[in-house]
Amino acid sequence: MKYFNNKFVVSLSIQLLISFTIMAATCKQTVPNSALVKDGTLVMSTNPTLPPLQFVDSTGTLRGMRVKLGKEVAKRLCLKPEYIRIEFSAMIPGLQAGRWDMINTGIFWNPKRAAMMNMIPYESAAISISVKKGNPLGISRKEDLAGKAVGVEIGGLEEKKLKEIDKELRGKGLTPINIRVFDNFALAYQALRAGQTDASVAIDATAAEYAKRGEFDRAISGMFPMPCALAMKNDILAKTVLEAMNDMMEDGFYKDLMDEYGLLPNSSAFTIRKP
Repeated sequence: MKYFNNKFVVSLSIQLLISFTIMAATCKQTVPNSALVKDGTLVMSTNPTLPPLQFVDSTGTLRGMRVKLGKEVAKRLCLKPEYIRIEFSAMIPGLQAGRWDMINTGIFWNPKRAAMMNMIPYESAAISISVKKGNPLGISRKEDLAGKAVGVEIGGLEEKKLKEIDKELRGKGLTPINIRVFDNFALAYQALRAGQTDASVAIDATAAEYAKRGEFDRAISGMFPMPCALAMKNDILAKTVLEAMNDMMEDGFYKDLMDEYGLLPNSSAFTIRKP
C-alpha cells in the first residue's frame, strides 16, 4: 500500500506539473517587460496591518481580500505576483521611483494623487473609531474625542481626517485631540491595547474585524466614505489592469470576492479615474 501511495503521489505530481506547463505555454503575457519593474512579474506594495483585507497570518503568509485581488490581477495578465511589505508613507515615493509596479493597499483616491498616478477605484471604504472593550470613556461622537489621545497610521487619509476633526473641535472651543501617529495600524492598535491611547482610527473593515475578535469596540463608524483604488505609474500597465478588473466584474470573480469579505461591490464598469 505504501508503494502504491508513493506511485500515486508521483503520478499526481507529474500530472500537476504537466498542467502548469500547459497553462504557462497557453498564457500570453499581456504587459511588455518594458512596462514592468521586473520581467514577467507584477510587483505590488502592501502594508499588511489591516485585517481582514491585508494581513500576515500565524505562518507568516500574506492573506486578505486585497492580496487575493492582486494575485488574480497578476494571473490574468500572465505575470508572477510579488508583494513588497512596506509602510504606507513610503508607497507613493516608491512607485514614482520605480521600486514596484502597483500600490495594492487600498489607497484612498483623491484629486492630488490621481494627478500623479493612474488610479482605479474598486472599493468604498469609510473610517471608524476603535476604543477599549466596553467603551469606558463613552465615546459616541466626534466631540467626545476632545482632549483624548487618538492613534492613527502616519501619512494616510485617516491621519488627514483626524486632523480635520481636531480643527473642527478647536473651532468649537473644545480641547484639542492628542494625535499620536504610528508607522502602521498594527502599532496604533497595540498602543490602544497597552493604554497609551484612548482610541484608534482605522478603516471600517479593520475596526469591525478587531471588534469581531473581541479585542476592541467600534465607537463610531461610517465616517468620510471614499473610494479606495489600485495605483500605477505606467500607463500601459494601468490599461491592462483595468481590462483585467472589468473582466473580473463580467465573470463574477470580483463580486464573489467582495461578498466573501462583506464589502459593497461596484455596480458599474471600472475606470481610471482622473482628477
